[in-house]
Amino acid sequence: MADNFAQTVKQQTDIVRIVGEYIKLRKSGANWSALCPFHKEKSGSFYLYPATTSYYCFGCHEHGDVFTFVMKMENLSFPEAVRSVATKMGIPLPQREFNSPQEAQAAGLRKQLIDAHEAATQYFQQNLHSPEAARAREYMTGRGITPETITKFRLGYAPDNFNDMRERLSKFFSEEVLRASGLFSWKEQEDGSPGPMYARFRKRITFPIMNEQGKPIAFTARALDSVDVDPKAGAKYMNSPETPLYTKGQVLFNLDKAKAAIKSKDAALLVEGQMDCISLFMNGVDNVIATSGTAFTEHQLRMLGRFTKRVWLNFDPDQAGANAAEKTLGLLVEEDFDVRVITLDGGLDPDRFVRERGVAEYATAVRNASRYQDFLIERARLQFPARTAEAKVKAMNFLLPHIRRIPNLISRNDFAENAAQKLGIESSLMRQELKQAAQQRLESVRAPQPKGVSEIERILLCALILPDADSSRMLAAEQLAANPEWCTELSAATLIDVLANGPSPDNPLEAAPDAASRLLLASVLHHSSGESEASRETLHEQVQNALHTLHQRRLDRRLREVRTLIAEATRHGNQEVVMQLAHEKVQLDAELKRMDG
Repeated sequence: MADNFAQTVKQQTDIVRIVGEYIKLRKSGANWSALCPFHKEKSGSFYLYPATTSYYCFGCHEHGDVFTFVMKMENLSFPEAVRSVATKMGIPLPQREFNSPQEAQAAGLRKQLIDAHEAATQYFQQNLHSPEAARAREYMTGRGITPETITKFRLGYAPDNFNDMRERLSKFFSEEVLRASGLFSWKEQEDGSPGPMYARFRKRITFPIMNEQGKPIAFTARALDSVDVDPKAGAKYMNSPETPLYTKGQVLFNLDKAKAAIKSKDAALLVEGQMDCISLFMNGVDNVIATSGTAFTEHQLRMLGRFTKRVWLNFDPDQAGANAAEKTLGLLVEEDFDVRVITLDGGLDPDRFVRERGVAEYATAVRNASRYQDFLIERARLQFPARTAEAKVKAMNFLLPHIRRIPNLISRNDFAENAAQKLGIESSLMRQELKQAAQQRLESVRAPQPKGVSEIERILLCALILPDADSSRMLAAEQLAANPEWCTELSAATLIDVLANGPSPDNPLEAAPDAASRLLLASVLHHSSGESEASRETLHEQVQNALHTLHQRRLDRRLREVRTLIAEATRHGNQEVVMQLAHEKVQLDAELKRMDG
């Protein structure tokens, strides 16, 4: 993406309009403020400055311009962010079409992966009209999937063929791109090298998973045959693996189509399955999104929070769905979302309910949705139905963690009183438990919080506080001092650097550079104080393994960087740099293979 085009886009962009699509802005003099989308907070410390087309958060110190903001919000590269902003502002993009396979291969890896998924989507769409796909079309008709729905969601069919899609896509994309796409599988050969690629999805209906811009980045594929009919059919649903484009916990299915309605209605309907989502959307429920059957994550929570803080939850009525709803409620309530839970008669999922009873009756179920606290109280009563003292204690213990999550005092007390009344528990007991919880919350806010340390960090910190003559300390200090880049992504990096580059302190806490580091180190010392002599004797081996892992991670990070640099250098036609980087890539691959061996 040419720098002059990016500058033109920046000059012509209304940053308030662009950022306002992601978060709710409030006027603050000549500027704007909001709750920061990059960290958890209760009061707005994020400020937008139209005069300089920039933003800054006084809480987490994130800052940048409109492109930086879009890159971070949507996990895009800089060129992708420029194109995204230009499209939103109606600024024509420079012509960018591939006229040959070589030109396609010269594009960056991420752009090629997006193009590969677009090509795969078109391939599956075309195959849905083939004679082989007759059963797939019959299945869709039986499920009430109309031609309009098929077109809208770009549904397709993966033929029962191992090689056809690979042969078609290999004309335009390199083997490296195809292997990184998640569209293909392969078996490892005897020498450890990857074998020939074959289509991952076969004899299945395909559902593209779109990113927020509506571009396909992954697939869910439903088998036509069950394992009972065909032992080779595999799982009923098969999903793309995680790739540079796709992380399952960072995508909400249908958000690209539903986000405008969610924002205008200030409410979202969250379901589990993709068919639930598709069925409701095509019946006029245009603010519906799905978790795609995976656990709801904090990343998805932040994505949703950019558009609304009101959520209606309609998960499957089975035990797994109830458990998922319970966990999702916990995340939403803790972030002060207004949440309701929809319960459908007959134990039906949303898709089947709408097909059998119609969207009007579904709308009635939405209007009659329960408050989240009523749903949880009923769940407690179902799990512990006896009216004995023991059952009441178990029900109370089930509910208390949910009550403690609620940030608002009035809502917390209302939940507690409601639960006590319906469970037949003395409300004073609930209040006493809540009072203790409130005190714990207050103390946790007052006290500095140590960041959690990984097992690798714990092992290294334990070794570095041993006497200088100890072999474990000597090994850790020598390797870490010589390779500081190994620790750059560790939360305890600063503390490890101080301990590795100085003599073993008589009092390790005095070596910690700040209060947070002292608290972190004290936590490590506390949890390590009870170790047996036998476990201490294994520390040297643990240090060796930890250092090996850090070295391997560093090589992996550098290999990813080199691949990106090769793609960029190729795009700019800098063959000298490409050759240098290619040589480094060969060395990195060899070193990683040696370490794996």
